[in-house]
Amino acid sequence: MRVAVQGAGIIGLSIAWRALSAGLDVTVHDDNPARGASNVAAGMLAPVAEAYFGEADLLRLSLASAARWPEFAAGLGEVGYRDDGTLLVGRTGDDLRELARLFQLYADWRLPAEKVDPRALEPALTPRLRGGLLTPGDHQVDPRRVLAALRERVPVSATPPGKVDVTVVATGAWTGQPRGSAIGLPGGGAVVGLPVRPVHGEVLRLRGEPSIRHVVRGYIDGKYVYIVPRKDGEVVVGATTAERGFSTRVTAEGVRDLLDTAIEVLPELADYELVEARAGLRPGTPDNAPLIGRLDPRTIVSTGHYRHGVLLAPITAEVVTSLLLDREPSVDLAPFAPGRFS
Repeated sequence: MRVAVQGAGIIGLSIAWRALSAGLDVTVHDDNPARGASNVAAGMLAPVAEAYFGEADLLRLSLASAARWPEFAAGLGEVGYRDDGTLLVGRTGDDLRELARLFQLYADWRLPAEKVDPRALEPALTPRLRGGLLTPGDHQVDPRRVLAALRERVPVSATPPGKVDVTVVATGAWTGQPRGSAIGLPGGGAVVGLPVRPVHGEVLRLRGEPSIRHVVRGYIDGKYVYIVPRKDGEVVVGATTAERGFSTRVTAEGVRDLLDTAIEVLPELADYELVEARAGLRPGTPDNAPLIGRLDPRTIVSTGHYRHGVLLAPITAEVVTSLLLDREPSVDLAPFAPGRFS
């Protein structure tokens, strides 16, 4: 069987890697791999902290994928996998009420979370914090290292292959755009009509000597920020959310809000070097869950992962490879069927 994967983001490359390992003939094509959301993502593997009301099916898929990440990372080599956990912190009464709502949600779903004194775990955090939650099962990885490792293992071409038996559409935010549009699509094609839209998010990268080891998610005066420390001294700060079409323009307001809120949480960031400000396009769907499944006998869709593309890469690669081999997937894909919005 000859398989063509459209899109060389973390989803497309992970599928191709898994399918190649299963003995299939796979080619990935993408005329601009750098534009994908994976290149901007912070790499939080946070099925608990990212869990939200009304997303039980997505949570189950996320937990299944998180359980596969240690083996997935080990197969790729040094990709910055860390298991220090995530710390959610708040300052005002409203912030604490939001944390209490989340804590109750986690308790209802029997997810691991505990109330903690944030500064007992991370003394460098601002003393103005009034409460926190620790989710020890939430980890992190460096998506850029993951992408580099996958590209070493998977052939990527700027032009589509010739005759193929099955096409896997993993084109992210560009999935629903018409063929030949001015935007330009990986491989030059798309599945028109799927409800995938770009969701604009701005991310900053700073460099210093971070004294924290946990990923920190701050709820400060009604604003939200995450701070992701790397062992090499990089700190990723994000992320804004806006509906701006396909614009990847970085705004002064977005940078200011991220820096102000992050420094409120971790004051030492004020002395760090700001080395990068970028905007990425998350592939959003109406219910924030991905589209994974067979569209027709020759087309499989794997897109719309929104905030969860890095987290869901292992399980997505596994189930799509099962579909390619005409085997029953290890998880129920009915909640993620591409045609569920028809």
